[in-house]
Amino acid sequence: MIKVLIADDQAMVRQGFGALLAAQPDLLVVGDAADGAQAVAAARRLDPDVVLMDVRMPVLDGLAATRKLLGDRSAQRPRVLILTTFDLDDYVYEALRAGASGFLLKDAPAADLVQAVRVVAAGDALLAPAVTRRLIAEFAARPDRHRPRPTDLAGLTPRETEVLRLIARGRNNTEIAGDLVVAEQTVKTHVGRILAKLGLRDRVQAVVLAYETGLVAAGE
Repeated sequence: MIKVLIADDQAMVRQGFGALLAAQPDLLVVGDAADGAQAVAAARRLDPDVVLMDVRMPVLDGLAATRKLLGDRSAQRPRVLILTTFDLDDYVYEALRAGASGFLLKDAPAADLVQAVRVVAAGDALLAPAVTRRLIAEFAARPDRHRPRPTDLAGLTPRETEVLRLIARGRNNTEIAGDLVVAEQTVKTHVGRILAKLGLRDRVQAVVLAYETGLVAAGE
């Protein structure tokens, strides 16, 4: 059973999402929160597997709440799925950098929301929507003096670098295996080594790093 916490400042959204998710046999809504501070407190109390986190909330916005939840190394950290009404939003990009496992537009079909919860709960990152790649490319193209340098990828082998480039282009393991003519298990091994070597949480962070270091250029 996947435990879900819903954080949104609109009661109707919380109720609607809650009813939708509660109707699934493998999902359990353990609570909800009307602002980011409540979300952090509830997550620490209820220990959900996934937090649906609205971006724009009072008291503490979704970005700050995500940083608090995922920055606390002493606590069990849930997967965070960002919900937003905007497909290009500074807050969303920063949340991905903070360790969120992906984001979904609020007007996405109900089936997409249910699948997104299952995907991130399984430890994968939600990269399927094309808008995710567009958002990352947009903000990674902006100058940032704190941006990682290309040399940060020096520890990767040529094949691992190639796999990272394909991940950043939105390819899943099956597609990468086809591109490289290798077994899918081999791709999974490469992905695991890439994340371990770079100290990354999941594929979303790998995509962000690939753009920020210039391994993949915006618009490719």
